Amino acid sequence: MTDLHKDSSPNGDNGQSRGKFTSSGFIFAAIGSAVGLGNMWKFPYITGLYGGAAFFFLFIICLLAVGLPVLLAELAVGRGGRGNASSSYYRLSGSKLWGGLGFLSVLGPFVILSFYAIVAGWTLHYAVISFTGKLFENADFGVRFGGFIGSWMIVFWQFVVMLLTGWIVWLGVSSGIERFNKILIPGLVILLLVMVVRVLTLEGAGEGVSFFLRPDFSKLTAESALVALGHAFFSLSLGMGAMMTYGSYVDRRQSLGAATLAIGFGDLLYAFLAGLIIFPTTAVFGLEASQGPGLVFVALPAAFSAMPLGSLFGGLFFLLLAFASLTSTVSLLEVPVAFASDTFGWNRRTSVIIVTLLCFLVGLPSSFSVGGLYSGLSFGGKSFFDWMDFVASNILLPICGLVVTLFAGYVWKGAAEEAGLNAWWFKVWLFMLRFVAPLLVLLVFLYSAGLLPD
Repeated sequence: MTDLHKDSSPNGDNGQSRGKFTSSGFIFAAIGSAVGLGNMWKFPYITGLYGGAAFFFLFIICLLAVGLPVLLAELAVGRGGRGNASSSYYRLSGSKLWGGLGFLSVLGPFVILSFYAIVAGWTLHYAVISFTGKLFENADFGVRFGGFIGSWMIVFWQFVVMLLTGWIVWLGVSSGIERFNKILIPGLVILLLVMVVRVLTLEGAGEGVSFFLRPDFSKLTAESALVALGHAFFSLSLGMGAMMTYGSYVDRRQSLGAATLAIGFGDLLYAFLAGLIIFPTTAVFGLEASQGPGLVFVALPAAFSAMPLGSLFGGLFFLLLAFASLTSTVSLLEVPVAFASDTFGWNRRTSVIIVTLLCFLVGLPSSFSVGGLYSGLSFGGKSFFDWMDFVASNILLPICGLVVTLFAGYVWKGAAEEAGLNAWWFKVWLFMLRFVAPLLVLLVFLYSAGLLPD
């Protein structure tokens, strides 16, 4: 039987050298992990629902109170343990129990990637057909989207995403993940700014900007606070093991405190620019921002078709989404790949091939359930895709977030040295990890799992 905590080398790397990020490369990679598709369709919906700028302000508070302390804890545990999301806990505690709990941070991203790659494939497909003009040949965009997700093309694009992701991770930490993010993150910012400028020049865009930036504190409720907490937690990729794994590749000279602030700012900037794209567009064309995937793949194509140079800007928009999704899929795949390499002694390429193929196969039932062979099947009112999303996002991730707060706050004695904070800031951070973050993460878990009373 394989020992999940195998540690045959002095550095805990099973005789293999671990990769290493440069300081700037780490920041780019971590921001790439944090930004994703959710900020483009979930953030506008919840912001509009709960008071515009009032909710955005609440989101910033939650980011500071929960997101950044937990993010710093994950980075510190990763760099301190110099291992994957499971072995780092074990090496720092000497306890197989904590190592086993850490394994949940390996399982979570694997499950998420299995269905996230499907949606990422949609963005690539739509980028291609938008640039070629085929997206706008048929004005019934709902029929087009339904036909696409019900065809075998959805599996093809899922495979393309997994292939691209696997290739980047195959190249290694510095030559693959770092180089990829150093290209795509600046490219993502440029695309965001281009889209913001284009949208803000539309007649009537000011109404959407006003809706986004004008606070309505009357819409803030206890539920909105829990939603803001959950979004602050999930938007930073917390509980996924990605930040912990990336932390294990960070040089000792890197300030984790400064890195945490930079990652938080990058995530916040992306959310803000996404709002400046979505809200004006929905205002100009009379769209409803609460449609989720329907907004992105049905309503927005209709909006682009009515714009001058719509195929160009539609293509840029979906390319933007593809960039954001691929930076996330890379970080998700790296977590189980690092685990496989450390645990089984495989080299990186063997780990990438096996994990990527396995993840693709596990994702096929989810792919078939959104419009294909299993589209009519449901269990407890949820499709297979929905169940995978629910278990990973609403169960595993909050539990993993709670684990890291308790571990860094109560168990690990080297947290102060690894975090690199001065005495005063360490006391603040420790207080947040011990008393504030666990309670709030627990509330997020209960709310996400539907266990809080109405």
